[in-house]
Amino acid sequence: VQLQASGGGLVQAGGSLRLSCAASGRTFSSYTVGWFRQCPGKEREFVGTIIRGTDITTYADSVKGRFTISRDNNKNTVNLQMNSLKPEDTAVYYCAAKMGYSGVTTPGSYDYWGQGTQVTVSS
Repeated sequence: VQLQASGGGLVQAGGSLRLSCAASGRTFSSYTVGWFRQCPGKEREFVGTIIRGTDITTYADSVKGRFTISRDNNKNTVNLQMNSLKPEDTAVYYCAAKMGYSGVTTPGSYDYWGQGTQVTVSS
């Protein structure tokens, strides 16, 4: 499966952005899809995930209550709605996919990755 992340940009603190991860080649609902982010010089960080075949989601504590992951099966996409953005949310955001549902917070457990989209939150 090939992934394409989009929707990044520049936003002021307190604002919102919606990222999308589009899949080609396979039905996206069959995959567990995770969102990660990475700042320069830092390790890739888990943001949240949605479990294959379900609407079950889990989030990092740092984004819980502000970020929401959802599926749009008609468009074969997974979306990351980001509200109440903070400057510390600034990063390149990546979507990733895997067939299983264990180890969802670990980047190395994912088989497919999108190219990343930059999110910049100004103070």
